[in-house]
Amino acid sequence: MKHPIVRYILVGLLAIFLLVAAVVIFVATFDWNLARPFIHREVSALSGRDFVIAGDLRVHFRQGLHTEHGWRRYLPRPLISAGDVHLSNPAWSSAGPQMFVARQVDIALHPLALLRKTVVLTDVVLDAPAIALERRADGSNTWTFKQANSSGPAAWSFEVQRLAFASGTIRYIDGVIDLDLQAKVSSVADKVDAVQAREAAAGSAGGEQKFGLQFELGGSYRKAKVSGSGKAGAVMTLEQDHTVYPLQVNAQLGANKVGVDGTLTDPRALSGIDLQLTLGGSSMANLYPLTGVLLPETPPYATRGRLIGKRDGEVWNWTYQNFTGTVGSSDVAGTVQYLPRRPRPLLRGEVTSQQLRLQDLGPAVGADSNAQKQARGKAPVQPDDKALPVEQFNTAKWGALDADVTFKGKKLVRSQKIPLHDVVAELHMKDKVLSLTPLNFGMAGGNVTSNISLDGREKLIHAQVKLAARGLKVRELFPTLQSMNTSFGEVNADAALTGHGNAISSMLGTSNGELGAVVSEGSVSKFILEAAGLNVANAVFVKVFGDKQVHLNCMASDFEVKDGRAGIRQFVVDTDDARVDVTGDVDLAKELLNLDVRPKTKGVRVFSLRTPLYARGSFKHPDVGPYKGPLALKAGAAVALAVASPLAALLPLVNIGNVKDADCAGALAKVAQLRAAPKSEPTAAPAKPVTSGEMKKTEQEKK
Repeated sequence: MKHPIVRYILVGLLAIFLLVAAVVIFVATFDWNLARPFIHREVSALSGRDFVIAGDLRVHFRQGLHTEHGWRRYLPRPLISAGDVHLSNPAWSSAGPQMFVARQVDIALHPLALLRKTVVLTDVVLDAPAIALERRADGSNTWTFKQANSSGPAAWSFEVQRLAFASGTIRYIDGVIDLDLQAKVSSVADKVDAVQAREAAAGSAGGEQKFGLQFELGGSYRKAKVSGSGKAGAVMTLEQDHTVYPLQVNAQLGANKVGVDGTLTDPRALSGIDLQLTLGGSSMANLYPLTGVLLPETPPYATRGRLIGKRDGEVWNWTYQNFTGTVGSSDVAGTVQYLPRRPRPLLRGEVTSQQLRLQDLGPAVGADSNAQKQARGKAPVQPDDKALPVEQFNTAKWGALDADVTFKGKKLVRSQKIPLHDVVAELHMKDKVLSLTPLNFGMAGGNVTSNISLDGREKLIHAQVKLAARGLKVRELFPTLQSMNTSFGEVNADAALTGHGNAISSMLGTSNGELGAVVSEGSVSKFILEAAGLNVANAVFVKVFGDKQVHLNCMASDFEVKDGRAGIRQFVVDTDDARVDVTGDVDLAKELLNLDVRPKTKGVRVFSLRTPLYARGSFKHPDVGPYKGPLALKAGAAVALAVASPLAALLPLVNIGNVKDADCAGALAKVAQLRAAPKSEPTAAPAKPVTSGEMKKTEQEKK
């Protein structure tokens, strides 16, 4: 005879079995449509929304997933099938009156979770759903349920572990990021049932899912139009941490093309994004409405890199890693990070370029032509009679973020001009103050160092520029000209300016400071000046020297800039046969020249009609010519003397030319001073000093 305890256990197990069997039989045979009014009331009360099942309601059982561990996999799950299901949105929602409508809903329910007032839906399969979700600017949303007549959250909680649907529509409105997105979704398969969904979800647990959905996009983001298409996984697994969901999108966002290919990590409470991101468009400035990141105007651009997003509490940190691309004809590469922080987010990173074309940087400072602007879809703003860029910097966007970005360029191409190399620029933006400290580059065998600061906190930008050029070789300034192969000498210069305005023209037009340059021995010709684009200098040269190669002993210039007017304190050019002194000023505000050029011949020159010259007119249309008075006096004297004697008529045209050389030694001494690193920023790289031997040689040549 069996022990009584064993008998009690067997009886208990039998009772449980009979109870389960009775429940199964009841569930299988009961007409669940009779329970719909009760379900409507209870779900509406629990969610605080109107809930209706207008179609057929059926319930049967399915076994748990084979991927589950222990006894849970053998516990039958009730599978609820409901037709024509409706769940309303809150009255305040602008996404539509219904949060959820579906032709058919299949739900697998975990029964034990009901004991802790949690509705765990292990599988949800939707047929032709229409979903409308919304989040307001204050963070409240339509998917957080509240009980009717209650201001707090619902007593019951809901959890969805796996979600799949064959086709449908989704609309999502987000007031926090100003997004209104609609998607029309369809499946590769005509229909997906609960079993297929569960098996697909289980099969994807060990690896990346294949694409099972395709969709079309429309809507707007930050007022920019959105359109595109993409693919996604057929089943979204929400029950496990660190699960991945595949996603592929090609879209047009405003004036930008965006491509996405990668995965979302833990879609239930999105914690990570790892995507291959491609971007392209007519100008990188067009990305500002979409990203909130301030970027300059550029020619057409295209980039591709890895976009990594990591959630840190309520904020996301973004990294665009190892991107490569083009901006106009220039190449770019690097890694940048976008870090949300208060009071402003921070953009930091490093960008490099093997070859950067200066014309591709023109739009950033408004120095591109009207034709280039029109090609980018921008209205032309540069007047035909203005040489200095008048396009305004938009400082309203400067407060959007801070920045610490380093740029390194191997080569900067300047059309037909001497290229720059080893460009290093550190861009900093903090509290609407933009600075390039430093902006350094190599040029013509020498180097240029500079610091630039643009303070945009006031209505007008306060600009500061300090620049030092050291050791620029005259020969290398014109590398394509054979006539310069035997030239030697160096150019050294300094500039320190401050000004106010929102365009380069207005900054220079209000500037104050000093400019100075010294050129040691070299040679110069009309052809060289034409190649350099120095129109005024070329016109003066032709009128003084004709069209020939001239040996230059030295040139020294010193300007004082006050209220946009650059006055000449000293400007002398000394050649083998003449000394040229220049006086006057240059009006940077009105772009007008007011210069007197006075050449003085060295030695005796016959038939010399050299006379003082003037340089007037605008930067775009300069006017260079001789003063008529002195020239007329010479010509008149010659005519008068010709009456007395033909030989006497030559006397006014003879230039005795007792002119001293310019103080080239003093000018070269300034070279030595300029070569010394200035105490204030920018710090110039050391250059070869002028030796005493070179100074003595210069004195001997003068004698």
